[in-house]
Amino acid sequence: MVDPSDALPGHREPVFTVPDTHAVLGSSLTGPWAAGTDRIYLAMGCFWGAEEIYWRLPGVLSTSAGYMGGISPNPTYEEVCTGRTGHTEAISVTYDPAVLSTYELLKVFWENHDPTQGYQQGNDVGTQYRSAIFYTNDEQRDLIERTRDAYAKVISDRGYPAITTQIGPAAEQIYFLAEDYHQQYLYKVPNGYRCHANTGLALPAIS
Repeated sequence: MVDPSDALPGHREPVFTVPDTHAVLGSSLTGPWAAGTDRIYLAMGCFWGAEEIYWRLPGVLSTSAGYMGGISPNPTYEEVCTGRTGHTEAISVTYDPAVLSTYELLKVFWENHDPTQGYQQGNDVGTQYRSAIFYTNDEQRDLIERTRDAYAKVISDRGYPAITTQIGPAAEQIYFLAEDYHQQYLYKVPNGYRCHANTGLALPAIS
């Protein structure tokens, strides 16, 4: 990770604008959301493929692509790609937990990337591709920790190293929307790049 003293300065204000309508779901990218909905931020490699996985799930109200977990404010894609902003490519997922449980949401997360690869995902190498989860409530935090521990046992038994997923509260981070062309990218470019470097192993049920 870049040392804060070596990080890019970023920008006081956003240097681009992003339309607020989800190209697939027709919902807002930024809210406000109805009472009873939850939001979580996930990083699992390239955000194009990750966002597509989630917008297809019943119970997901909105998704977006962005940058999180970094130092430099209002970064651009080019700046994030240098590794000198500290951000990871992340997605925001707004969902109805009465339709899509947090456990099922996390099951999709763990099973659709390799959370042991550190600062890469498949052929994508760099701190901007690290695995991460930023939670917004205590229930999410509890389930994240329990599913991580359960999945760690499963993959360890198959020879995988320790899980490297960064886990922390979203309240301590700022989520910056990525440029418009990244939003719902694989809807706009159906044959575009997808990275799903997963383990092929399933998350067990937890009590």
